[in-house]
Amino acid sequence: MRIQYNKLWKILIDKNMKKVDLKDAAQISSNSIAKLGKNEPVRMDVLMKIAAALDCKVEDLFETIDDSRNS
Repeated sequence: MRIQYNKLWKILIDKNMKKVDLKDAAQISSNSIAKLGKNEPVRMDVLMKIAAALDCKVEDLFETIDDSRNS
C-alpha cells in the first residue's frame, strides 16, 4: 500500500496555486512539501493544515494505492 497526492496537485492547479503558495498558506515546512512531491507519508497535522488552507477535507488530498492488486 502506498500513498499518492495527485488529488492535492489537482486542487492546486484548480486554485492556480504553486507549491510555495501552499507552503505559505498552510504554514508547513519545505521538507513537508518535498515529501508530498515524492509521494511520501507526512504527519496528519500537516494534512490537516493543508486541508484547512485549501478549504477541503483531508481525504480530498490523497488516495492510497494497493500494490498487491498488480501482482
